Amino acid sequence: MPVGLLGKKLGQTRVYDGKGVLIPVTVVLAGPNRVLQCKTQKSDGYNAVQLGFSDQKEHRVSKPLLGHIKKFNGVAVKRIQEFRDFSKEVKPGDILGATVFAPGDYIDAIGVTKGRGFEGVVKRHRFAGGDSTHGAKGWHRRSGAIGQRLFPGTVMRGMRMPGHMGQVRRTTQNLQIIQVIEAENLLLIKGAVPGSKGDYVVIRESKKQPKGWKPHAERPEAKKETKKK
Repeated sequence: MPVGLLGKKLGQTRVYDGKGVLIPVTVVLAGPNRVLQCKTQKSDGYNAVQLGFSDQKEHRVSKPLLGHIKKFNGVAVKRIQEFRDFSKEVKPGDILGATVFAPGDYIDAIGVTKGRGFEGVVKRHRFAGGDSTHGAKGWHRRSGAIGQRLFPGTVMRGMRMPGHMGQVRRTTQNLQIIQVIEAENLLLIKGAVPGSKGDYVVIRESKKQPKGWKPHAERPEAKKETKKK
C-alpha cells in the first residue's frame, strides 16, 4: 500500500553525509499536496486518493475539472494525480508535504524525459556507424542494411531507425531519500530523476523496497544465521 506525492524537479546539487562522503542529489519540491478526493471500495469499486499540486487560477481550469474540484470543496490546481491503495489515512482538504517520506526511504520517481528531437541511429540507438577509412564515403553515421533483397523484401517490424528521441514517460526505481527539508517541502533524492528542471514528477514509495525494507544482512533471521555459524 504505497504513499506518494506530486512534485516539481528543481535541479541537481550535492551534499555531504555524516562521514564526509559526497552524494549527488536531485532537489524536488514535494508539496504542499492537497487531498481532493478519497475513493473507497464501496463508492467507486477501489481505494484511491486524488492529490492536487500547484495552485491555479480558476479561469484557467476547464469547467468539468473545476466542477469536480468544487464538489469536494477543493482549490483549483495545475496537476492532479491519483494514488491507489494509499496507506496514509487522509480526508478531502488535508495538506500533505515532504514529511510523508523520511531520510533513508526508497522511492520510485516517475517523469517525462528530456526531448531530444529527431536523432540518427548513432545517438538514438548507440550504433557504431560505418568505417572512417578504407574507402568508406558518406556512411560514417548511417545504419547500414535494413531489409532483404529477395525474400520477404520488406523492412522487419521493430527495426531500429532514426526518429524522435526522448520525451517519453519513464520510471526510475529504488532511489534513496537523503534529506527531507520540512520548512520548504523539499526532498533531496540520491541520483537522477527523469525530466528537465521545472518538470512535474511523481514520487511514490518504492515497490521493490517499501518502507520497513532492510537488506538481507540486516534482517533478524540473517543475524541468527550468522550467530549459529
